[in-house]
Amino acid sequence: MVVAKSVFRSQLLAIGLGVVLVLVGLLWYHTNVELNRVRDDVARRVQQADLELRENRLVSREAQESSREAQSRVGQLENRVNESQSQQLALEQLYHELSRGRDEWLLAEVEQTIALASQQLQLAGNVQGALIALQIADARLGRSDRPQHIPLRKLISRDIERLRALPPVDVAGLTLKLDELIGATDQLTLLAEGRPQLVQDDAGEGSSMWARLTGLVWTEVKQLVRIQRLDSSDQALLTPEQSYFLRENLKLRLMHARIALLQRNDSLYRADIASARQWLDRYFDARQPRVSGALAALSDISVATLDVQLPTLGESLTMIRTLKSSGDKGE
Repeated sequence: MVVAKSVFRSQLLAIGLGVVLVLVGLLWYHTNVELNRVRDDVARRVQQADLELRENRLVSREAQESSREAQSRVGQLENRVNESQSQQLALEQLYHELSRGRDEWLLAEVEQTIALASQQLQLAGNVQGALIALQIADARLGRSDRPQHIPLRKLISRDIERLRALPPVDVAGLTLKLDELIGATDQLTLLAEGRPQLVQDDAGEGSSMWARLTGLVWTEVKQLVRIQRLDSSDQALLTPEQSYFLRENLKLRLMHARIALLQRNDSLYRADIASARQWLDRYFDARQPRVSGALAALSDISVATLDVQLPTLGESLTMIRTLKSSGDKGE
C-alpha cells in the first residue's frame, strides 16, 4: 500500500513534470515565435528606416542642389535686375538727351522759319510768304505740344493776325506787269520811227485791171515820200544810238520801279512810274497798239498803294532765342 502510494506519487510527479515540461516547451516555442516575429519586424523596420534614410538623404541632396540652383538663379536674376536698372537709367538719360536735342532742333527750325518770314517782309515786302512761314512755324510748335512753347505761340499768333489785317498788295502781279513792260520796251515804236497808215485804194473788185494796176503803182509811189507832224523838235533829232539809250533808260526806270515795289517805297515807285509814262508820251507813238497797251498798263499799276507799315517779327525771334538760352543753361 505504501509502495502503491509511492508509485502513484511518482507517476503524479512525472505527469506534473511532463506537464511542466510541455508548458515550458510551449512557452519557449511561443516566446521563440514572438522573438522571431519581433526580430523580423525590427529588421523590416530597420530596413524601412534605412530606405527612408536613404530617400531622405537623396531628397536632402536634391534639396541642396535645388537650393544651390535657386541661389544661382537668384544671383543671375539680381545681376539681370542690376543690368536692367542700369539700362533703364541709360535709356532715361538718352531719352532726356534726345528730348532736349529735339527741342533744340525744333526751336532752331522755328527760328529759321521766322527769320525767313522777317526777311520776306523787310526785303521783299512779301506779306503772303511771311504769313505762310508763320503758319508753318505755329503748326510745328503745335505738334510738339510743349507747355514752355505757349508764350511763343501767342506771339506768333499775334504776328499772324497783324499780317492778315494789312491791306492786300499784289506785289507778284505788279512785278509781273513791270517785267512784261521791260521785255516789251524794244518792240515799242518811237515817234521818229512811226509810219503813216496806208490808205486803202478805192478800186474794188469790179474795177478794171488798168485801174487796179494804176492804184498799186500810186500806192508804192506814196511810200517813197513820208510827211509827218512832230509836236516837238527833239523828237526827230534822235539818232540810232540815242534811240538805243532811250530804250535802255526806260528799262532802267522800270527796273527801279520794280525795286521800289519790292522795298515798299511808295514815293520812289510812283516817281519812276510817272517818269516812264512821261517818256512814253513824249518819245513813243501812242497810236501804236503796243505803246497804248504799255501806257494803259502803267496807268493800272500806278494806282497801287505801297505805303503800308509792315510789322516786324523781332519779339518772336527774341522769345525763341530766350527759350534756346534757357535750354542751354538747363543742361
